[in-house]
Amino acid sequence: MSDSRLPVHPIDALWQAPVLIWTLLAGEGLAVILSLAPGVSSDRWVYFGLASLVIQWVLLLSLGVLYLARRWLFNLQPQFIAYLALLAMLAATWAIFWLSWRLTPGMWSGADTDWRTPLLRFTGIAVTVGLLALAAFQNHWQARQLAVRASQSELESLQARIRPHFLFNTLNTAASLVHQQPGRAETLLLDLSDLFRAALRHSTLVSLREELSLAQRYLQIEVLRLGPRLRLEWDVAAMFRDIRIPSLSLQPLVENAIRHGIEPLPDGGTLSVKLVQNDNAIVIEVSNSIDARHKSIDTTGHQIGLSGVRARLRAMLGDSARLETRIESERYVATLYFQWDA
Repeated sequence: MSDSRLPVHPIDALWQAPVLIWTLLAGEGLAVILSLAPGVSSDRWVYFGLASLVIQWVLLLSLGVLYLARRWLFNLQPQFIAYLALLAMLAATWAIFWLSWRLTPGMWSGADTDWRTPLLRFTGIAVTVGLLALAAFQNHWQARQLAVRASQSELESLQARIRPHFLFNTLNTAASLVHQQPGRAETLLLDLSDLFRAALRHSTLVSLREELSLAQRYLQIEVLRLGPRLRLEWDVAAMFRDIRIPSLSLQPLVENAIRHGIEPLPDGGTLSVKLVQNDNAIVIEVSNSIDARHKSIDTTGHQIGLSGVRARLRAMLGDSARLETRIESERYVATLYFQWDA
């Protein structure tokens, strides 16, 4: 659903406050350059004011066109959207030029009453600025894609080291249940199949419900394996916004909590998963019992997998998602935050 998107698409990013502010500031910078350039015959302050007015109107009109067409643009490739944005800026430039020429004839050309010369000047400026912005966008997008691939590879490499240990224990558990409880053994193997299918798929983003379901399947496997040593508390709101998040954002946190929190304890412990939603954010908290002697959250065990999850959140969702960890009342707490514009 389109209303469940987080700002991971270039079109979404356009409406974030920092992008809008920097766009307007860049427009003011261009107005300063034009007013200080040689050849300005009129008062430079007046020229700056007029240039600033025209440039800001061009930018706002271009952004308005992109905003109105955002639902259609979501289906296009980011690079193609950049070229359409350049065309929208050219169209806005011509429209604003025509309007300013009609309202203030001769203001931009001094004694020259021919509209073609200032129109060509306006067009040249718009094309130059647009091409520079296009080049900057392409460099930024390529860097972002490389960051996504790097974080994906890091997490896959990390899981490849952890997964054999988990697979070995799970298959041993299934083997022990085959004769005594064949139904439970079958359920365990089906859950294991779903877990590995999710790990091997190539989709970058999945729905929050899918990620929660995957975490539940993993926990069902661990309950069979650890028995009464693992006590679960699952507190997920009945209704929540089904946003799209990076695949395997939650399951590694749950696996981390069990392997490095619950499993080393002689009597096991309690693992809690809690999801709450407010006006513009979803918060998922995963907490587990720890040895009371631990005083720092930067233990080697608990940090396994966390850096990879953080990198993927940052690369795919930017500032709209983050992972925080802390120790609170002899429990290790990992909290995922997913935000969207209200």
